[in-house]
Amino acid sequence: MEWVKVLHLLCVLGWMTGIFAVPRAIIFWKREWGATGEFGPTGDLTIRIYRFSLGLGVIAILSGLYLGWLWGYPAWVWVKLAVVAVLAAHYGWTGRLVLRARRGVFTETDTWLRVFNELSVLGAIGVLIIVVYKPW
Repeated sequence: MEWVKVLHLLCVLGWMTGIFAVPRAIIFWKREWGATGEFGPTGDLTIRIYRFSLGLGVIAILSGLYLGWLWGYPAWVWVKLAVVAVLAAHYGWTGRLVLRARRGVFTETDTWLRVFNELSVLGAIGVLIIVVYKPW
């Protein structure tokens, strides 16, 4: 079981990197698009980070579900899964932003993207508190 925990933690770290980096990268992609009017290296990098971290997120969720099953799904695991579901929805929305950005559509302001980015940090802090303290 310990190797599953290691796999889970490594994949969570990679997924969180994407969750935190991609909305911020879209800000720079938007600026690059505004300056050049074309798809440049920032867009390519943003897409690559999103795709790579998406795969890690899937492995993180599957390994987390397996660990929850091994532990008999105590209450704290269900609460953690609820917060992870919100983070996954956030990541899905981020993917929608990436798809629109590929077409050159940047409707959100820099401030909106920054706030959107910081909301995921609150979710990650919530997961950490639940996992460390296991309050239920």
